[in-house]
Amino acid sequence: MLLAERSRLALWLPVGLGIGIALYFALAREPAGGAILSLLVVAGGALAWIARAPHGLAARVLGGGTAALALGFVAAWAATHRQPPLPDLPRRATMVMGRVASVSVLPPRDGAAGDGALSVDLADARLEDPVDDGMPPLRRTLRLRLRPDDPAGLSPGMVVRVRAMLRPPMPPAWPGGPDRQRRAWFDGTAGGGYALARVQRVQAGPAPAHGTLETLREAILARILRVLPPDRAGVAAAVLTGSAAPMPQADRDAFADAGLAHLLAVAGLHLGIVMGVTMAVVRLLLACSEHASLFWPCRQVAALAGLAAGAAYVVLTGQHLPALRGLTMAALVVLALVTGRRALSMRGLAVGATLLLLTGPEDVMETPLQMSLAAVMALAAGFEAARPALRRLVLDGGWWRRGGAHVAHLALASLLAGGATVPVVMAHFGTLQPWFLLANLLAVPLMAMWILPAGLLAVLLMPLGLEAVALVPMGWGIGVVLDLARAVSGWPAARIMVPAMPGWALVAWLLGLCWACLWTRRWRWAGGPPMAVALLAPFLVTPPDLLVAADGRAVAVRDGGVLRVGPHPGADRVVEADWRQALALPIASLSSGDGRVACRDGLCRLAGGQVVLRLSGTAAPDCAGVALLVVPGGEGAGCPGVATIDGLSLWQSGAQAVYLRPDGPRVVTDRAARGARPWVMGPGQHGMPTLPLAKAE
Repeated sequence: MLLAERSRLALWLPVGLGIGIALYFALAREPAGGAILSLLVVAGGALAWIARAPHGLAARVLGGGTAALALGFVAAWAATHRQPPLPDLPRRATMVMGRVASVSVLPPRDGAAGDGALSVDLADARLEDPVDDGMPPLRRTLRLRLRPDDPAGLSPGMVVRVRAMLRPPMPPAWPGGPDRQRRAWFDGTAGGGYALARVQRVQAGPAPAHGTLETLREAILARILRVLPPDRAGVAAAVLTGSAAPMPQADRDAFADAGLAHLLAVAGLHLGIVMGVTMAVVRLLLACSEHASLFWPCRQVAALAGLAAGAAYVVLTGQHLPALRGLTMAALVVLALVTGRRALSMRGLAVGATLLLLTGPEDVMETPLQMSLAAVMALAAGFEAARPALRRLVLDGGWWRRGGAHVAHLALASLLAGGATVPVVMAHFGTLQPWFLLANLLAVPLMAMWILPAGLLAVLLMPLGLEAVALVPMGWGIGVVLDLARAVSGWPAARIMVPAMPGWALVAWLLGLCWACLWTRRWRWAGGPPMAVALLAPFLVTPPDLLVAADGRAVAVRDGGVLRVGPHPGADRVVEADWRQALALPIASLSSGDGRVACRDGLCRLAGGQVVLRLSGTAAPDCAGVALLVVPGGEGAGCPGVATIDGLSLWQSGAQAVYLRPDGPRVVTDRAARGARPWVMGPGQHGMPTLPLAKAE
């Protein structure tokens, strides 16, 4: 079977790299330098063994797979150790001085239109407090939310000073939850916070070239807001500037519920539309010239023009990582067109995926890369298999067959891309949108043929002051998509909450998808069973019965079909949102429990009294029959010899999850789930001090 599929073996190179990267991130401890050196020797030896002399096919597969795994592991290790450590930020109000790296408009908090609040990234930040005064600047950026009434017009390159309350990246809200500290480690951020006073300008400084782009985006946004109403302006700003901040939160939720949220994030779809429109226009203009048509390689010239337009669009919209990944793939497609090869092929995808994995191995753990690669792989494999049938549909009939072929193309593309990414959405967002196929079947053609081309024309007309000529028709198309999103989001079961998918289930889905897409013969269907198990896994895995936040401010108890939170519901909205997403349950107050949990005088009992929560008060609980005492806000004195979760254990081990079993409660901690990795902050979520350390330290 391998011999019959030998032309497809090279497609498994990025899969091997991805498995090696995933194995690195799954470790509980950081590997030693000797282990990394050994892996490099293994990889080099395997490659040399393959190239030295002809061997059997099985030996080549074994050697190539070993080399790919080792290279992926080493690439992830190298990317991790290129990053500076997370600093230890002060936990009190501090004066911060730094250089403005970027300024962005924050989305609204209250569901209305944008409130005007800004977020600023400060580079080379200095902390002016007694401990850090005179120390070197931070090697990471600080992200601060400014006061809504701050009139300071900031631009990249300025040096500013502001009094702010800082906080490190949040730890997971539950063991195995979203790891924001790992994301911050690779994003180059030190943490965040919010300004307590208005920003003071210290030095204007020479504005870098990036400042011109920020000014251009602000000018485009101002023109859009002048012509279009707020709801339509938000969508227009999202696709033309990369920021959907002016869009009301209700419309954002409608897009998410209808499965159309990808239309608001500049990525491969938008880049493909921009490049396709540019290539069509350039090809048409060249066809109008007899000399160009006869003597110029019009197809190649149009492809290069499309790539240039795509690159300009990515720069204009903020150079977000999904767009940059799409630009990498687009460059490979253009290279194929220029050299006379097939534009969309599995080999091109394998080359692009290999480049992305080697240059950014940490992205394997994040949603955008998983969704992008799964969607493109499913599209390439699906159209590869369906190409003969679609070709017959176009050639063997009249206009109605050609129209049917276009509809079939759109439906198949939505089904393949959406179906391949459903478990990824379930794993990272805890939702399922059953109506995504119908919504995308109508909305994507409108975006491709109407909205975005009109927006591009509006940008070109802005220097002449004629942008309204194109923005008004663009607003009409946006209105149709908005009505569609609002209508679909109101349908029954438009958005189904699903429990958190375990990591092994997501791995099983992606490997099963690779098996089904990368092979061509009948044994490809062996990838179906692991994919089916992955879809069922969230409903088969037992969720935790009790959750305690890392800072002890919130406790949650699973009470049937409700998640009861205390002692003060709403005290930590981010943690509660993560819990609600993980368990797919609505939030209620813990004090109103009348099912498996009963609370009285600040004491709550569950599991027949085996677990006792002390939420408030100083009264000692009755320790008879108690197997676990939870005192999230203080010390656990009161039940000698009883396992305890108190402030000290939370400070040491982070968030805790309790599973109630017949043989007693089982406690899982965040520290045990994540292990000792460079991005896991020390006890109490403390990072590396900015003070110079002694050699012994």
